[in-house]
Amino acid sequence: MRFSAQISQDTAALHRLLADDLVYIHSNALVETKTDFIRSVGGGGIRYLAMSSTSPAEIRQWGKTAVAVGIVSVRGLYQGTEFDMRLRYTSVYRKNKGIWQLSSWQSTRLP
Repeated sequence: MRFSAQISQDTAALHRLLADDLVYIHSNALVETKTDFIRSVGGGGIRYLAMSSTSPAEIRQWGKTAVAVGIVSVRGLYQGTEFDMRLRYTSVYRKNKGIWQLSSWQSTRLP
């Protein structure tokens, strides 16, 4: 759902799906807040063209908190430069008013 919102630049959906205290750490070590990330996706600083999980994420849940670890293939443009990579990621979600929101994301580029 979030990957689709990023690809379609659906900033309204991202507002719902991202926690207000989001820490988003890109594979190039860039750190963004929720506001930064939505501005970047909505304004075209980063343009996601395709995102797909290459295997089911491993998910562990404790009440209203969950951690997902997985691999995703990502293709897009960053400041006009094309990229195509596979990332190993760890993401933390919290359930807020019935909606799972991304609270933290960190990814590492795979060789």
